[in-house]
Amino acid sequence: MANKVQIAYLVSDGLFVLMGVFILAFSVIVNNIKDEVPTNGTQAARNLLYQGFPLTAGIVNAVLIFVAFAASLPGLATSSRKWLKLASYMAVVCMVFSTILGLIIWIQTLKLKEDFAPRFAAQNDTIKSLMQVEFNCCGYLNSTSPAFVTDATCTSKAAAAVMKGCSTPISSFANVFMDNIFTALFGIVGFDAVFVMATACLLKDRKERERFQHIDEKNGYGRI
Repeated sequence: MANKVQIAYLVSDGLFVLMGVFILAFSVIVNNIKDEVPTNGTQAARNLLYQGFPLTAGIVNAVLIFVAFAASLPGLATSSRKWLKLASYMAVVCMVFSTILGLIIWIQTLKLKEDFAPRFAAQNDTIKSLMQVEFNCCGYLNSTSPAFVTDATCTSKAAAAVMKGCSTPISSFANVFMDNIFTALFGIVGFDAVFVMATACLLKDRKERERFQHIDEKNGYGRI
């Protein structure tokens, strides 16, 4: 019958692999939709942000999590501590990997306005117009840099000149959007840390049980 330490380990192991599922699902789904033709300005801006995400690295991280989870299964099925140690070491690697991914996205938010400018400028007039209408702006830095697209929001040069550029509202949207993502990644790091601590507790528990078993055998209690 499993004791409390083993139950805690099972729960943390399940949560650990669940985080891998989340990372893999997010990376695969986003990789499939980031190049879709947008139908509104929010989707257009979101897809351009997605194109700068480390999605391939996210898939690799998820695979490492699955491998670490697989390594933990023999450790649960047997009394061996070697598999548990291997799973713990791999979980530390995954934890560092997830932290780096979160930091990459966080760093992107620090220079978002500047880095987004060439992406905005590279879009065709239809996509630019979608963002102008959605965020109620003209051009990027201003109506002339790059030049605005004539649409329902920016009807003429005179009207566009008094409108704000899209850099500020897009940056505000992007910051909130990306903050949620890197915060989620740092939360996953927390689950990784819990798994590592649970593994350490189980290793200690097994070591103590082995020690007491050896003492009992030495004293003749384990003999038939």
